[in-house]
Amino acid sequence: MAPGLFDDQTIIVTGGGSGFGRCIAHELASLGSRVVILGRTLEKLEKVAAEIAEDGGSADCWTCDIRDEQRVATVVAEVASKYGRIHGLVNNAGGQFRAPMESISRNGFETVVRNNLVGGFLMAREVFKASMREHGGSIVNVTADCRNGFPGMAHTGAARAGTENLARTAAWEWGPYGVRVNSVAPGFVASSGFDTYDEATSAMLRQAAAGIPLKRFGNEAEISAAVCFLLSPAAGFINGATLDVDGGGQFGSSPNYWPLPERAFNEPSAWNGFHRSRPPRILAGGDTQADPGDSR
Repeated sequence: MAPGLFDDQTIIVTGGGSGFGRCIAHELASLGSRVVILGRTLEKLEKVAAEIAEDGGSADCWTCDIRDEQRVATVVAEVASKYGRIHGLVNNAGGQFRAPMESISRNGFETVVRNNLVGGFLMAREVFKASMREHGGSIVNVTADCRNGFPGMAHTGAARAGTENLARTAAWEWGPYGVRVNSVAPGFVASSGFDTYDEATSAMLRQAAAGIPLKRFGNEAEISAAVCFLLSPAAGFINGATLDVDGGGQFGSSPNYWPLPERAFNEPSAWNGFHRSRPPRILAGGDTQADPGDSR
């Protein structure tokens, strides 16, 4: 991207202390943005801010639990007051744990939804009210490529799908104010997040690249590039969209990712309500050569 693309722009990145957020903050700063990174741990934020300063960029940081409505409102107001305008927001913060649906407690489900859906809503709402309603801007949510379901991660799959629908609603409601709202949906990306899972999950992840058409994991820079593109003027007519960055794969597409158990019920056979039905020869064990002229 062009040097100076985001000169004199203030862009907030939530979850900026590690993973995607850290990479996105670095790239935005390298392109001229005044980056504001938010997170719950000040030490991690200050370390990233120091890295950016060492590389010649500008970064500021605030501690913020995006699930805390009052804290979100306070931090966004302080950022708007200090810098005068908020040009962009990257809703990147999130977290989840691996578990089959039947073992997820209500508290566990709600905690993930509050973090991955409600927190992003609060950030977007407050940024819109504090700056973008008057000046316009761009919001990009980092979600997950889980349109076909997200086995083992039902809570975050539900939250991420909600975030993308929320973005489409915001695109309608806030578009007339010059605000664009889009999402980036990463697939399997090799980031620090891989190191937060237990060994069983890690073993699955190590095999997951086999189910991706490009036969590799993505990297943080590829997610960051997509986010920066959607924030940029080059995406000026893109609104309410979700950009999949997944190498052509879908979560759950590889049997190595979420292997299915053996059949768990004993129904003897499927009901067949067509009295003239006949099985395909290849399943009936007969001659596999079709009859001449048989195109059924």
